[in-house]
Amino acid sequence: MITVISGSNRKNSECLRFAKKYFELLQEQTDEEVKLLALESIPHDWFFPAMYDAKQQAPSLSKIQDEYILAAEKFVFVISEYNGGVPGALKLFVDACSVRKYKENFKGKKAALVGVATGRAGNLRGLDHMADILNHLGTVVLPNKQPISQIGNLIDDDKGVVDEATINLLRTHAKSFIDF
Repeated sequence: MITVISGSNRKNSECLRFAKKYFELLQEQTDEEVKLLALESIPHDWFFPAMYDAKQQAPSLSKIQDEYILAAEKFVFVISEYNGGVPGALKLFVDACSVRKYKENFKGKKAALVGVATGRAGNLRGLDHMADILNHLGTVVLPNKQPISQIGNLIDDDKGVVDEATINLLRTHAKSFIDF
C-alpha cells in the first residue's frame, strides 16, 4: 500500500490539491492500493503532553496510524513550505506516530518527497529536512525530491492542479517512485 500524505493542516490548502493530483496519478499507474491522508481532516485530540506515552495515545491517532502508516509500504509526502521548512503539524504527526510501534512505522519503508511553495525554490530546505527526519527513522527516500515552485500559477481554485507541464512532471515522478 502507498499512503500519500498532504503535509499541511491548513483547511483547503494548495498542498492538498497537489497531494490529490499525485494520488490520482498513482492510481492511474499502479494496481497497488493507494490512500490519501490529509492532515487537515484528522482529529487533533492526540496533541497533549501525554502523547509521548504509547499507553496514553489517543484512539483516533492509533486508528490513523494503523490504517495509513503501519499498513503502508511506501509514502509520498507532499510538503508545503512553512517558514523555510516543513509544517509543524507534519513534524508533530510523525513524532506522535513514532511513539507507538516505533520501528514498524517507517523503518525499511520507502518515501517520495514533493515540495510545494509560492516562492522560487519549491521548499527545497523543507524537502531536505524531511529527508533527514525520515532517514533517521530508517526510511529510504527516493533521491529525486521534487520541488514545485510558484504554485499559484499552476492551480485553479475549482479544478486543482491544471498546468500540464507540472502534471507531466508529477506523472514521471510517480512512475519513478512506483519503480523504486
